[in-house]
Amino acid sequence: MKSIDLNCDMGESFGSYSIGADDAVMPHITSANIACGWHAGDPSVMERTVRMAVEHGVKSGAHPGYLDPMGFGRRFMELSCEELRNAIVYQVGALRGFCSAAGTSISHVKPHGALYNNAMVDETVARGIAEGVARIDASLPVFVLAGVKGQNMARICRENGLRVVREAFPDRAYTPEGNLAPRTMAGAVKTDPSEIADRALRMAEEHRVLDINGDLIEIEAETLCLHGDTPEAATLVRSIRCTLETSGIIVKSV
Repeated sequence: MKSIDLNCDMGESFGSYSIGADDAVMPHITSANIACGWHAGDPSVMERTVRMAVEHGVKSGAHPGYLDPMGFGRRFMELSCEELRNAIVYQVGALRGFCSAAGTSISHVKPHGALYNNAMVDETVARGIAEGVARIDASLPVFVLAGVKGQNMARICRENGLRVVREAFPDRAYTPEGNLAPRTMAGAVKTDPSEIADRALRMAEEHRVLDINGDLIEIEAETLCLHGDTPEAATLVRSIRCTLETSGIIVKSV
């Protein structure tokens, strides 16, 4: 039977500011990408999110980003390969400490926002991430955009001895080139539970998705991501999981 991982970006609250419906989403996913304090999150939020993941049997992954809390990590920053490598070691190391304290371990690394997008097109960014992950723990898989646009990042990760997990986004629109449509574009973020669930099922069963022109493009994915800061995220993730399991898809971590 076919299987798919269902992941969500989590732990993105900060101090008294609450972002995302982590409590409601966590029971329905299999992997959590936990913010490491740079684009979002703080030590208390990290500790609480890891503990919540353990309670629900969800894998805890590191979600490192640019040091850009004002822009939520969605703005480009120009860093050298060495700076990026150290940023990854710093952030993943922080989450590894909280996982260790909770009696668990990190399951994967997924770059956040602009860092993730830049890694798919900029070899320096991709290499900095891959070298950072390899330096701290070469057994950690790295989530990479499924499809043509993720091939360069995947190659660099493998050159550093890392396992690659291909990822797709049922709640995001795709360009014909296989990129995620810019958030400034109308309809870039999907919100209709039925549409998102149907897109998730097509991704899991057919390894394809409709682009913004209505054409099907190939994206063979092993994990599907739902953004935790999307309105009604809990409703969306329940709809996705129900649709997948009803259709005979096993939802489990990678």
